[in-house]
Amino acid sequence: MTSSAKADWLAPAGLIGISIVPVVAGIFRLVQLSDGAEITSDNARFFAAPLPVVLHIISVTIYSILGAFQFSSSIRRCNPNWHRAAGRILVPCGLVAALTGLWMTQYYPAANLVGPLPADFDGPFVYAFRLLAGSAMALFLCLGFVAVMRRDIPHHRAWMMRGYALGLGAGTQVFTHLPWFLFPSIHGELARTLFMGAGWAINLAVVEWILLRERRSRSS
Repeated sequence: MTSSAKADWLAPAGLIGISIVPVVAGIFRLVQLSDGAEITSDNARFFAAPLPVVLHIISVTIYSILGAFQFSSSIRRCNPNWHRAAGRILVPCGLVAALTGLWMTQYYPAANLVGPLPADFDGPFVYAFRLLAGSAMALFLCLGFVAVMRRDIPHHRAWMMRGYALGLGAGTQVFTHLPWFLFPSIHGELARTLFMGAGWAINLAVVEWILLRERRSRSS
């Protein structure tokens, strides 16, 4: 394999690596639900209404893993039919992931209460961020679909990259939460809000940086 071919696979491999923790956590949640694990205050809401979380986990897993290969330029160039076929799977999966995420944000009750905040310190700002991220992800996917129907490939690619960036937020949040796990003294609603928001913001910033570099390269 040439150095350029290796570099082309770095992006999919890196994206799958970022996805792996939430994917494994989702599979563990599915095993809990299917095996009838002990119901606790942390998971009771999932047992009470399992369908949204099951659909969310399955759709996010397909979206994050299969979607990573859409970033391989060699696949897009040499196997355009594969790229299009994968896209027909990814758009519905992404929409299901976004919409079920919005449903869970709106209707799943908080877990253990510690004073006025949930045990994981999800306050109104985290709630707002989740609604914004889920709504924006669904919107970006729809805009990307409309763009490809118009044969507007540059805008299709840009909107799909933004949608994927938001869908991969949970993976990046594993890393942004490292200070949370290392320093319990910082626990609180503000820290939780910053770490959650940073996951989505970093992903979108990287996408916009890539798109800006491409625009500059074309103009030069």
